[in-house]
Formats: sequence, structure tokens, C-alpha cells
Amino acid sequence: MGQHQDQFTQQDPGEQHAAPGSGSETVAYPGRTGELDVRPDHGEETYRGTGRLESKKAVITGGDSGIGRAVALAFAREGADVLISYLESEEKDAQETVRLVEDAGRTAVTAPADLREEAQCQAVIDRAVQEFGRIDVLVSNAAYQMSQDAGIEAISTEQFDRVMKTNVYATFWVCKAAVPHMPEGSSIITTSSVQAFNPSPHLLDYATSKAAIVNFTKGLGKNLVEKGIRANSVAPGPVWTPLIPATMSEEKVKSFGKQSPLGRAAQPAELAPIYVFLASQESSYITSEVIGVTGGSPIT
Repeated sequence: MGQHQDQFTQQDPGEQHAAPGSGSETVAYPGRTGELDVRPDHGEETYRGTGRLESKKAVITGGDSGIGRAVALAFAREGADVLISYLESEEKDAQETVRLVEDAGRTAVTAPADLREEAQCQAVIDRAVQEFGRIDVLVSNAAYQMSQDAGIEAISTEQFDRVMKTNVYATFWVCKAAVPHMPEGSSIITTSSVQAFNPSPHLLDYATSKAAIVNFTKGLGKNLVEKGIRANSVAPGPVWTPLIPATMSEEKVKSFGKQSPLGRAAQPAELAPIYVFLASQESSYITSEVIGVTGGSPIT
């Protein structure tokens, strides 16, 4: 319902992606879009650009699939050139994102990297500067999670370390590397989560990392005011991406998103307009803010 109408078409949000919006089968980590039993909607048929990011240069970590792909597509259709980073194992998904950006008539640059290493974070930013000369928009979106139904007793130090390095350290490193190359009016957008405010026991370490991102972004926005750079965070609720069936049990996958007041998971395409807004000059008076896209679940 509403699958092929653009993002401006008025419709019932509870029914917009309900046929069905998410799947029921698990896949092996890290998960690839083509393996999912229900394909996520990244806005391929629906996102309509209006020139809001004309000639901007953007970097998106975790840009191969899910929210990252939807944001890359939207940015390109709004007029931006885009560099995406991703794990080497996700090359196939990354090339589909490249195709979508290039089909929009914009330049797509790829930078495979394991962002758990500071040098690789720096290399991603160096590549963007080499290709674009500057960075107008940085979207720190790469993330790792692994559900543990037994909670804290099942979370190994190795897993905790991977979550923190991917989600928190990498956000710090890419932001630190990018800031010297960001002109006045630039925008940093991090991806946090409703988990930062209402943590699920089976995602304890992930929720902790997302709370850290919220606090980091609020402080970063204040830190960068004098440079004329804004920093904000998008806090998604449940979103149907390859990360979900690759990191959760079949039981949790089957019920994914049903706990939200809208009664369903979001599609990546529904997140992209918020990133576009925060990247554009329209949001000039918004910094150190967290915007929830949660289907009605409060972030407080």
C-alpha cells in the first residue's frame, strides 16, 4: 500500500509499508540485502529529490545497505556526491548503492574499511578529501549489534569490545578526522537509537553504545558551534535492514517492529528524509539535537 507513491503522498502511516514490511527468516551475519525474505524499501521507486543538497559532498559510513543505502540514494537525488564506507564482505550491496547514486547522476566513491581501526577511519576521510576536496555532510551510521537473549551473562568481552569499537570509537574517529575538512555550514549526523532511551535487555551492549552516541553528539554540537558546523543525531526505532535477521533469533525477527505504536517496523526509506533535513540548510537552527523516528515510541 503506497509502495510506489513518493514520500510526499498523504496516506495512513500504519498501512504504508504493511504488506508485509519485514520478514521472518534469519540470515548469516553480516547479512546481505539479497538474502532477506522481504526486501527493504530504500526509496528506489519512491524518493523524489527537490535539489536540497545541490553540489554537496557527503560521507556515509555503513552506506552499503539499510539506512545507509537509503540515505545515499536520497542525498544523490537531492544533488549530492557521495562516498560510502562498508566492510569488504558487503561489496555486493555497496555496488548496488553505487548504482543508485550514479543513476541519480551523481558521483559515487567507495571506501571499504573496518572502522574499528583508527587508521582505517582516517583513510576513509582522506579518500573523501582526495575525491571531493571537502566534506559538507558526514553521516556516521556504521553499527554492529548481536542479540543475546540471556542478557549480560551472555555478552562476551570480545562482543562488548566490537560493539564499542564499531559504534562509539569509529564515530569519534571519523568525526575527528573529518572536522578539519568541513567548511562553515557543514553538518554531522550520527545514528543513535531508541535503544539509547529504552534499552532492551538482549541488546544491552548495543543500547549502551547508542546512549554514548547521543551524549557525544550533544557535546560535539556545542564543541563545533564556533566552526559553524552543526551536529545532530537520528534515533531510529525498529527498521527493517539486513542487520536485523543477521543478529536476532527467528522469534524476534518474526515479531520485529510490532511493539511500536504504529505496529510495524520502519523501512529505510522512511528514515532518509530526516537525514536530508539535517544535512540541509533548512535545519540551520538545530544542533546538539536528537530526532526520534520511532513509530511513536518516546525518546526522553
